[in-house]
Amino acid sequence: AGPLTSVTRTSTELSVVCAEGLAPEGTKSVPGWRVFHVEGVLDFALTGILFSLSRPLAEAGVSIFAISTYDTDYVLVQQKDLEKAVEALTGAGHCVT
Repeated sequence: AGPLTSVTRTSTELSVVCAEGLAPEGTKSVPGWRVFHVEGVLDFALTGILFSLSRPLAEAGVSIFAISTYDTDYVLVQQKDLEKAVEALTGAGHCVT
């Protein structure tokens, strides 16, 4: 449930991204994330999409958590960095709504 849920499993880890209130009690969780959704369906032939987002954020000192799906990308930042992230992205020419 929620606007974004992602489950990733490897041989050593299970990672679930979900709305804060939906994290199971007793699990390790890090609250306070906000998500930027890259609008539109992204063709696999496109290159540099995440780079164009992550570079200005890195230069602004904003740490990210990126998730990609078949169609698009999501970039999560901590709530404390949200204003700085919006400024960095708009300064780099991205439209943030």
